[in-house]
Amino acid sequence: MNYDIAVIGGGHAGIEAANICAQKELQVVLITTHLDLIGQMSCNPAIGGIAKGNIVREVDALGGLMGRVIDKAGIHFRMLNQTKGSAVWGPRAQADKNLYKKYVRKEIDKNKKISLYQGMVTEIITEGGLVKAIKLDSTQVIQTRAVIVATGTFLNGRAHIGLESFSAGRTGEPASTGLTKSIEKLGIRSGRLKTGTSPRIDGRSVDFSKLIPQSGDQEPWPFSFSTQETIQNRVKCWISKTNSQTHKIILENKHLSPLYRGKITSVGPRYCPSIEDKVLRFGERDGHSLFLEPESLDNYEMYLNGLSTSLPFEIQEMMVRSIPGFEEARILRPGYGIEYDYFQPLQLRPTLESKYVKNLYFAGQINGTSGYEEAACQGLIAGMNAALNLLNQGEIVLGRETSYTGVLIDDLITRGTEEPYRMFTSRAEYRLMLRQDNSDERLMPIAKKYGFIEDEFYDSRKKVWEEKKKSIKMFSGIRISRQVIQNALKMEIKNTVRADEFLRRPEFTIHHLIECLELLKEEINTESEEIVKQIKENRSFSLGVESDVKYEGFVKKQLLQVQKLRQLEEAIIPEDFDYESVPGMLSESRTKLITIKPKTLGQALRISGVTPADISILAMCISRHRNNKSFHVKQ
Repeated sequence: MNYDIAVIGGGHAGIEAANICAQKELQVVLITTHLDLIGQMSCNPAIGGIAKGNIVREVDALGGLMGRVIDKAGIHFRMLNQTKGSAVWGPRAQADKNLYKKYVRKEIDKNKKISLYQGMVTEIITEGGLVKAIKLDSTQVIQTRAVIVATGTFLNGRAHIGLESFSAGRTGEPASTGLTKSIEKLGIRSGRLKTGTSPRIDGRSVDFSKLIPQSGDQEPWPFSFSTQETIQNRVKCWISKTNSQTHKIILENKHLSPLYRGKITSVGPRYCPSIEDKVLRFGERDGHSLFLEPESLDNYEMYLNGLSTSLPFEIQEMMVRSIPGFEEARILRPGYGIEYDYFQPLQLRPTLESKYVKNLYFAGQINGTSGYEEAACQGLIAGMNAALNLLNQGEIVLGRETSYTGVLIDDLITRGTEEPYRMFTSRAEYRLMLRQDNSDERLMPIAKKYGFIEDEFYDSRKKVWEEKKKSIKMFSGIRISRQVIQNALKMEIKNTVRADEFLRRPEFTIHHLIECLELLKEEINTESEEIVKQIKENRSFSLGVESDVKYEGFVKKQLLQVQKLRQLEEAIIPEDFDYESVPGMLSESRTKLITIKPKTLGQALRISGVTPADISILAMCISRHRNNKSFHVKQ
C-alpha cells in the first residue's frame, strides 16, 4: 500500500484534510478506527454560532465540505446576534447527526482519489527527519509521503463517569494507544487536556409544556455559498434552566466528581465548563441556562446542552429530574468527561506542519482546540499545505486580517494553549473585516489561485462582488431630499443626503433606503433599477451591500493598521537565526523566541512576554545581516 498522503482520523479535521488533498489528484488514505463513524458528531450535533459560524463559511469559501453538508443535514437554523451589527452575526444550525454522517460519507466516497481503511495507527516512521510510512496495530506498514494527524480525543483517551474511569476515545469506542509515544520519540512534546459532554434525554419522557420553545428563523440562511435550494427548519429546540434544587444536588455530591477528587488532573475548556464548575464558581446565580436540542429526526434522543458533567449516573439522573419539565425524564446516555493527549501547537509552522519532521501535519483537537468548526478549518489548511508541498506549488498562510481561521492558527502557533481553545469574535482584532457575509470575497481568490475551487463557481461569485461594487457606486451618485425621506419613512432629517451617507446612519437599513428610492424612479436609470430589484429579491446580496457601506469607514481604518503591521509580517526571520547573539534582550523574550522560532517579526511581536523593545533590538540585528542574506523580505 502506497499513498501520497495518509490522514489519521475520520473526524471533522480528517474529513476536510482528506477531501481537499484529493482535489489535487493526490492518492489519499483516510484511516480511522471505525468506518461507520466517519463524520460522527460525538458532542452536541450543532454547527456554527458566534465566530464559529464565520469559520464554517470560511471553510466553504476555501473549498471545504462542512458548509455544504450542514445545509443538507440541518434541521434547525438560526442567525445569531441579528439585533446587533452584521459584523457579529453568526449562523448556527442543529444537525441530524445521522444525516450529517451520511452526507459526509457520500462526499468522501464519491472522490475516487480517497481510500478508506479501518485500523489504528501506532507509529509514524521517518527517515532523516522526513515522513516515510505509518504502522498499524495489525503490524501492516503503509508507505506515504506525508501524514496528517487528526485524532481528536482518541490518543490515550480516558473517559470518566463519577469515580469510575475507562479507556475510550469516546464512549463505545477504543482509545488510540502507541501513537503518542511514537510522536514523542520524534522530539514532539505532548500534554493532556479534558473535555466533556452532557447527558442525552429521551424526548418522550419530557414535559415540553414547562419549557420555552425556540423556533428557527422563518427564512433560514444557508452556510454554503453554493447552496441554491431552500433550506427548512424541521424541529424546535427548547430552553430551560437549572435551579436551587439542582445546585443543592451538585454541591452535596461534588465529592463524587472526578474533577474534585483529583482523578481528572488535566485542564478543561474555560468557556464551556461542566455544570459542577458553573455551580461552584458562580454559586450566587439562581440558575444556568439549558437548551434541549434534538439529535436526529429518526429518534427521540435529545442533547441537554449546558449540563456537561462527569458525575455518577444516579446523580445525573437526580440533577436532570430536579429541572421543571424533566421530572420523569429518562437518560439514554450519561454525560462523561474525557482526558486525552494533545501536542503543544507552538511546535508547528503556520502551515500546521511540524517544525521537527517534514511532511508531518497536525490538525484539530490534537492541537489543543475544541469544537467541530475549529477542527474543520485546521484540517482544511493542513490538507491544502500538505498537497501543495508535495506538488511544489507553494503554501497557504492566512494572516489575522484575512480570516478567523488565520486568527486561530496564529494564536495556536504563536501563543500556544494550555486549555482547549475556542474561537470568539473578541480574539479577532480585525473582526469588522471578517464578517460571515464576505467570507467568499476574502478567501475564494486564495482558493482559486491554488486550484481548490472550480473556475465556473468562482466566476459566478466574482459577478456578485462586482454587482455589489456597482450598487455602492450607484448610491454615491444619488441624492435623497428631506421631503422624500419624510414621504417614504415619515421621518425627519435636516438636509439632503447622498444614498450611501443615508445608509451609513445607524437608524437606517437598506430596506429604508429602497423605500426612498422607490419614490425616485424617474431619476434612476435602467441599470440602477436592476440593482434595486436584486437588492429587494436577494437578501444575502442586500446584506452584503449594506454591511460594506455601513462598515466602510471602520474597515479603511483597520486596513491602515494592517498596512503598518504588514512590514513586520514581511520581515522573515531565518529559521537558523541565533537569538543568543542578540545583545540587550530580556532573557524571557530570548527563551520564548528560541522555543517558538517565529517566522516573521510580526509573529514575534505577538508572542506573550516578548516586549516591543526586544522586537526593535531584534529588527536591528536582522537588518545588519541583510548583506549576507540572513534577512529576507517576501516578494
